[in-house]
Amino acid sequence: MNDLHKLAVNGTLMRGLALNQNLLTVGAKFLYEANTTPDYRLWSIYDNHPAMMRVSQGGVEVALEVWQVPTAGLLRVLQQEPPGLCVGKVTLNNGETVLGVLGEPFLCEGQKDISEFGGWRAYLAPEPE
Repeated sequence: MNDLHKLAVNGTLMRGLALNQNLLTVGAKFLYEANTTPDYRLWSIYDNHPAMMRVSQGGVEVALEVWQVPTAGLLRVLQQEPPGLCVGKVTLNNGETVLGVLGEPFLCEGQKDISEFGGWRAYLAPEPE
């Protein structure tokens, strides 16, 4: 059994953001930045964190980070995620499929669709003047 797993994160677990320490505490290592295939949409959940879901149509590529996480740390990281976020399989635009943080459909209902930004960091960035 592999003791290390790739985990794609698309929000507050990313480097320098609010919950990044949750990855660092379990010994996770940043591997690389990536994008999903154009099959995902992204919502802002009360502007606190994003939620990403795979969709059958109207998807975009979402920017994310891929981390290497010890098996024992995966559960701990997931337990510290906001309610409604879960781990599933995410397809990267390089053809690789990795574990990733996804949002449950109920979480996204009535929330702001921010897919046009292509990622959480771009959504948070100040608008150019």
